[in-house]
Amino acid sequence: MAERRQRPADAGAGSGVLSRAWSAPVRAVSRMWNSTDPHPSVTDGADDVRSGVVDCALYVDGVRRPEPVHYAEALEKARQHRNAFVWLGLHEPSAAEMGTVAKAYGLHELAAEDAVKGAQRPKLEQFSDEVTFMVLRTARYVDHDVLTETSEVVETGHVMAFVAPKFVITVRHGDACRLAPVRAGLEEKPELLEQGPWAVAYAVTDRVVDLYIEVAEKMEMDFDAIEESVFSREGHGRIQHIYQLKRELVEFRRAVIPLQRPLMALTADSNAEVPKVIRRYFRDVQDHLTRTVEQINSYDELLNSILQARLAQVTVDQNNDMRKIAAWAAIAAVQTAIAGIYGMNFRFMPELEWRYGYPAVLLLMLCSAVVLYRFFRRSGWL
Repeated sequence: MAERRQRPADAGAGSGVLSRAWSAPVRAVSRMWNSTDPHPSVTDGADDVRSGVVDCALYVDGVRRPEPVHYAEALEKARQHRNAFVWLGLHEPSAAEMGTVAKAYGLHELAAEDAVKGAQRPKLEQFSDEVTFMVLRTARYVDHDVLTETSEVVETGHVMAFVAPKFVITVRHGDACRLAPVRAGLEEKPELLEQGPWAVAYAVTDRVVDLYIEVAEKMEMDFDAIEESVFSREGHGRIQHIYQLKRELVEFRRAVIPLQRPLMALTADSNAEVPKVIRRYFRDVQDHLTRTVEQINSYDELLNSILQARLAQVTVDQNNDMRKIAAWAAIAAVQTAIAGIYGMNFRFMPELEWRYGYPAVLLLMLCSAVVLYRFFRRSGWL
């Protein structure tokens, strides 16, 4: 930066373009070197690549070691202790950084690729005899004053976890579920952390499902508001708002429903990888998830009923408008018929030469209009 400030003023724009042209390949070569280095370092400078490592800790007998450690060295130290594991937390890592982590921890390349992309369906996969890959979709309620046709109600993201006997790697995409509170809460329960990496997997899953419950409870307020607007006396509920809420519910449903099968696999007695104590905790999470699924199904049915009711209201309103138009057309048709008859140029017509014929016809037209108006009003057409 100091060299750039001391550059002569007459260097012109050409030198700036030339420096940028040289800096691009230099950055590319630097990234290539860093991707092959098992111990990448972060240096100061404007062109540094953001690191996706949020936190890396070594836990021995459920207690975190206070000294900072690099993730590659942490795994070596964890293998030196009988009851120790590493928890590496990543947030939206780059492909090069995830490749370095995968090389250091022996992760499958397909799983590492899925962790970088992030857009995955909730699932549980076994990529090797020791490493289990778990994908969770996170959800968070977005506060809004008034529901509109463009309101975002549910924000979704992804949390992925690589679980092995000596390490657990969590990869987070989006801000729907932050894992710092999960780590802080677990570190206050060393007896749970003693169970190993699957205790971390449980805590992350429990946090995700707790957010599901929170979203479901807050969405209920939106359903109550839209139901009140539809069935109010004014009936101002707009169909666009109902469709927007239904789209957000579908997005929330895609995050919650597919998680049932992975949780069933984790709570099965035949799953020997998950400790028996942790399986009990997972069963509690499964119960909470089942309740949320039931809420979503009831919300879907309620929203369909509200939509059908609003469509029926629109049809009734259209029928009322058509009846009003038909009633006024009938009143105007009588006046037109009387005026048309007396507008004929026939020589012999009744009361044609009568002195009061003109006011009498006007009075007849007025009386017929009043009689028809009262008739339609009494029948509910006007």
